Amino acid sequence: MTYPDTQLFIDGMWRAASNGATLPVVNPATGSEIGRVARASLADLDSALAAAQRGFETWRDMTSLTRGQILRQAATLVRERAEHIAQVLTQEQGKPVSEATGETLAAADILDWFADEGMRVYGRVVPSRRNPAIRQTVVRDPLGPVAAFTPWNFPINQLVLKLAPALAAGCSVIAKAAEETPAAPAALVAALADAGLPKGVLGLVYGDPAEISSHLIAHPVIRKVTFTGSTAVGKQLAALAGAHMKRVTMELGGHAPVIVCEDANLELAVKSCGSAKFRNAGQVCISPTRFLVHESLVRPFSEALARQAQAVQVGNGLDPGTEMGPLANPRRVSAMEDLVEDAQRAGAQLLAGGKRIGDAGNFWSPTVLADVPLHARVFNEEPFGPIAAIRSFNHLDDAIAEANRLPYGLAGYGFTESLKNADLLGRKVEVGMLWLNMPASTSPELPFGGMKDSGYGSEGGPEALEAYLSVRSVVVRNA
Repeated sequence: MTYPDTQLFIDGMWRAASNGATLPVVNPATGSEIGRVARASLADLDSALAAAQRGFETWRDMTSLTRGQILRQAATLVRERAEHIAQVLTQEQGKPVSEATGETLAAADILDWFADEGMRVYGRVVPSRRNPAIRQTVVRDPLGPVAAFTPWNFPINQLVLKLAPALAAGCSVIAKAAEETPAAPAALVAALADAGLPKGVLGLVYGDPAEISSHLIAHPVIRKVTFTGSTAVGKQLAALAGAHMKRVTMELGGHAPVIVCEDANLELAVKSCGSAKFRNAGQVCISPTRFLVHESLVRPFSEALARQAQAVQVGNGLDPGTEMGPLANPRRVSAMEDLVEDAQRAGAQLLAGGKRIGDAGNFWSPTVLADVPLHARVFNEEPFGPIAAIRSFNHLDDAIAEANRLPYGLAGYGFTESLKNADLLGRKVEVGMLWLNMPASTSPELPFGGMKDSGYGSEGGPEALEAYLSVRSVVVRNA
């Protein structure tokens, strides 16, 4: 299928950049340019800001029922268009079509859930302690226009996790999606627009990330900032938002520990870890990365995970049978090379992969490293790629201490058949999301977010909706 060029969406219309500027879009499986995306100017951003203010004034006064009906209709359209959207997503991002389809359909589920959850935004009445003639109410209102910044690894999922709660709460949104993967987010926005979203309620822009973020965050129209991306950039944006007293939600990087206890089901642990590690070529913020395996299991675990890695079918995401696509760009390939070379110099043993595949595209072989020293970079820096780094432990307390050593706290995993160990992991591992005896399993009704340098706030569950609401007290004394 032909890959579409992508325009800006401002004030209910698709348009080219005011200065005609565009940026290239490259297929990571071939390295070839497949399309162009409009590059917004400051004038375009100002138009989007003015539209977002007008859209907010309209959207906030609509009932939550009406807003929910529009979100549900958008979900229906996303499902109807899922096959086409998935093909586009795979061309620009690289992941297998099956994964792209799953991401697209999950977006529809998220829209549906927040459509309903928006109906449950309630205030409350607080009896006066002084005078029964005084009526005290607590009111929750939509916060205002939102600036949302999303990454390239899950172009639809990361955008819908911001749009759905913001729109359900009654906010307008200007989204800055990734220039590397512009068409899939545009397809999601098109579904919302076609579902009846009023003009100005949703804008979509692309361009220079630093220019867009500095202009939008500082602008008085924007009342809330939400970002998904690296910890380094997240800290910069949070500081900028703080300088202008803007509320923020930050979903940042991770370095997820996996603790395989002495009593773990080895087959379950290997199967779960392998499927999670190589999903989206490891370019997942909650991907398992630091494997801490009890010394009695470390050898069979490492060997089995290496066999699973070697069996992964790597190729173009559009090809049938592909289980893992390319990395997003050549920089990621270079990063994998550097991490593997550093680990081997430090004394790690390469059990599988560790090299680029072919000369075209950004393909990297699923990689397993054993006996990785703590000082190796791969055990300290988020690899964000298909590298599993393994080391052993003797006592569970030591494994938990290692899991908590880094400043990250997004996701973690554990495998044990002991209720005592499961309880200990649940209480002691410092992450926002912990899965035991299973790979990651997210759902719209669960909080999604981290702690420490992995950010703050949630992009799932009722907690996500709270981030887009302001709370006020209204007290009236009856005459």
